[in-house]
Amino acid sequence: MRDIKVIVTAAGAPGASTFIHQLKHKVTERKVEIVAIDMDPQAIGRFISDKFYVVPAATDNNYIQTLKDLILKEKPDIFYCVSSYEVPIVSKYKEELEALGTIVIVGNHEDAELAGNKYTLYEALKNVEGVKIPKYFYPKNLDEFVTYAKELGYPEKRVCFKPHFSKGSRGFRIIDDSISRKDLLLNYKPVSTYMSMAEFISIFEKEEEFPDFLIMEVVEGVEHDVMTISMDGEVLLTTCKTREANRGGVITKGELVDEPQLMEYCKRIIEKIPLTYNSCFQFIDGYLIEINTRVSTFIYQDDLIEPYITIKLALGEYSKEDVKALQSKVQFGRRMLRYFDQLFYHKDLLN
Repeated sequence: MRDIKVIVTAAGAPGASTFIHQLKHKVTERKVEIVAIDMDPQAIGRFISDKFYVVPAATDNNYIQTLKDLILKEKPDIFYCVSSYEVPIVSKYKEELEALGTIVIVGNHEDAELAGNKYTLYEALKNVEGVKIPKYFYPKNLDEFVTYAKELGYPEKRVCFKPHFSKGSRGFRIIDDSISRKDLLLNYKPVSTYMSMAEFISIFEKEEEFPDFLIMEVVEGVEHDVMTISMDGEVLLTTCKTREANRGGVITKGELVDEPQLMEYCKRIIEKIPLTYNSCFQFIDGYLIEINTRVSTFIYQDDLIEPYITIKLALGEYSKEDVKALQSKVQFGRRMLRYFDQLFYHKDLLN
């Protein structure tokens, strides 16, 4: 089987090192050459890939042209987009990038935009049978925010808010006035997601523009991430893991579990929003919280390397039926643990 070359974006992301390691060292049927890119010259991908390039931020005007130049230079078989910030931009220019001779692992732009925006996502799914979403409102100003908070049961009940588009836990907070400021200071980590309504008001009462937030009921319970590989509105492979602990919105402990109901929800969602390639659905107590239209944290198996399965599907080496047949290989009870590690190098390497 011929060797392939893969450009991997966001090579400094939390899951990048495992993602790159799996493709480079666990795929046995061929050599997979990894060209890693990131805006940070010290991204971990620099040290564990075959080649590395520094690129501008996805929001930079030169970002797409930089990708085009890189594709023409490296001639990769696959361009794997793995960052939430990059997905809407790369998907917009997917045809132009693919015209240069690569296959871009990212879905349709309109579907990615819809699913990546929590407000448009909830609006699209609120009438889909069986799919539960939290009660939510879209306040246009501070007064509406306070009014909707009361409609959700505040102050007797906690409420939460988050931006329409965000990554990790950025911009997410739970409003809970029952926790004293002293208690927050002394007994909670500085990354606590709790704040008071008074604090929220003090931040935005003098701002001319009010951000696009959703204010929502707080959903509590068992958390699951459901990973899918899909194409043309059809789910081909699904793996579901518990989300038992996280740090900064990044899962640190989890286990592959059999959750047919959640798998059915994802099937209905993708029938409504025809996502392609990799997506991650986050559920709490059976309520859909968000969708990330990209790769996320997999629990890898030697015989089930999901990004590589996606690559083979994109290359035409796997049919839809081939991918579906892999469902029986999922090892329920297999666990993951994310931990810190270190790497050492001389500063001259960056020159």
